[in-house]
Amino acid sequence: MNFFDRLSTGWDLTKSSLTVIKKNKQLLIFPLISGASLVLIIGSFLTAMVGFNDWDIKILETELLDSNYYLLLFAYYVVNYFIIVFFNMALIHCARIYFQGGEPTVSEGIKFSLSRVGVIFSWAFFAATVGTILKAIQDNVGFVGKIITGIIGIAWGITTFFVMPIIAYENVGPLEAVKRSANLMKQKWGESLGAGFSFGVVQLLAILILAIPVLLIGLFIHPMAAMVIGLVGFFIIITVTSTARTIFIAAIYEGVNDRPVREFEGAALDSMFIAK
Repeated sequence: MNFFDRLSTGWDLTKSSLTVIKKNKQLLIFPLISGASLVLIIGSFLTAMVGFNDWDIKILETELLDSNYYLLLFAYYVVNYFIIVFFNMALIHCARIYFQGGEPTVSEGIKFSLSRVGVIFSWAFFAATVGTILKAIQDNVGFVGKIITGIIGIAWGITTFFVMPIIAYENVGPLEAVKRSANLMKQKWGESLGAGFSFGVVQLLAILILAIPVLLIGLFIHPMAAMVIGLVGFFIIITVTSTARTIFIAAIYEGVNDRPVREFEGAALDSMFIAK
């Protein structure tokens, strides 16, 4: 299968993910709660930084490359990853319920994530450690550090593609989850990741479509109205595409484990993964 065929397949799977959202709009609640929680967390950590420095707001304009800075950064990463994984895992579980013919509810997803709090925290701690180390390299090695962390970041994203459903349903620790995810990618993804760009294309197109009315409103009505509409529209786009992406990951994981995936064509799902 060539690159353009993979993009076509990826588009079909993207549409399937959006179909799941259309029939289960309550699934959008998970990224909404997650996003709101992260905004509060960021505000709390910024307040803590300013408070620890005698409420001097100028501290936010400088880089504090010391142990206290990295400890605070590590704590932020732990909380950040915990929130993201908690609600994404709830979404993945609800997707599984739907794939198997059930009718998922938000409470079922939250209940499942609560039952996996220990695993979620272990992963958050592990991912925060990796993130802090990469940030330290980036801060202290200059331009070369940015290149190194950029390459590692891409590799990390590919390697951990399946981590969330793995830690949700397989009784393994963080290191084993990464190995398991990497093995699935190596065995099933093959040489091409072309179809993975389909979500980015959809998101970009949606933003470009949104930009046209926002620009017109700004020119002929009021710039502030355009800003508000633009921010709300952008937030909706990000919410929908992030939900669809997580459903996509759940569908692929279920598919490669030979479990039913409602709304997704089995042949199209299998074609995403061609062994090396």
